[in-house]
Amino acid sequence: MITQQYENYNTEDFSVWKILYERQILNLKETVTEKYLEGLQKINFIAEEIPRFNATNKTLESLTGWHIVAVPGIIPDKDFFLLLNERKFPATCWLRKLSQLDYLEEPDMFHDVFGHIPLLTDESYCNFLLGLSNIALKHIDNAEVIELLSRIYWFTIEFGLIKEHNQTKIYGAGIISSSGETKYSLSEKPTHHIFDLKKVLNTPFYKDHIQEQYFIIESFDALYDCLPQLETAIEQYNTATSK
Repeated sequence: MITQQYENYNTEDFSVWKILYERQILNLKETVTEKYLEGLQKINFIAEEIPRFNATNKTLESLTGWHIVAVPGIIPDKDFFLLLNERKFPATCWLRKLSQLDYLEEPDMFHDVFGHIPLLTDESYCNFLLGLSNIALKHIDNAEVIELLSRIYWFTIEFGLIKEHNQTKIYGAGIISSSGETKYSLSEKPTHHIFDLKKVLNTPFYKDHIQEQYFIIESFDALYDCLPQLETAIEQYNTATSK
């Protein structure tokens, strides 16, 4: 783990945050789940200031007991799920360059913080993350199971859609932090599925291009309620593959 060194942010960093924030907030007003917008207001993210992890953590602690933990980049699966199990969300504290506004291979702070953190103010969303980490840690040495659980994470927390007031909205951080994917994900171009746990478990994902399909949940409560079914499915998978 590392510490956010706020004094190290330079003029370009503040410009990048401001440009991305102002561009994306316009896209999100009519497309993102209201839970995200409520969370954004609660933690007081603004375009003019890069979030300070210490201040954000005080707010999250009072709301759901979660915290941001600064990391240098992508961390191993075991470390990731251990942190989630402690109600800690790993986030990078570096920002992309002005030349990388539209595409970046590795998630930066705008994705990790702007995309993920506002929804950590929602109890049901947090409970799902905690429950998913519990299941993962039981099977952390089984690479095939972790791959299956990664598919659940990918098609929900990263690239999930939600039905809200009879409209399809976005809640996945990978969409929220991407101007292009925000528009694309809700268009008629990709395939949209009603969330089905078995189908998600059988759907591989790819990190190097825009998504071809998305899964729509009914609510964060419904997402949390699928965890027992997920645990059963994993146990059945283990039984079948051990024969």
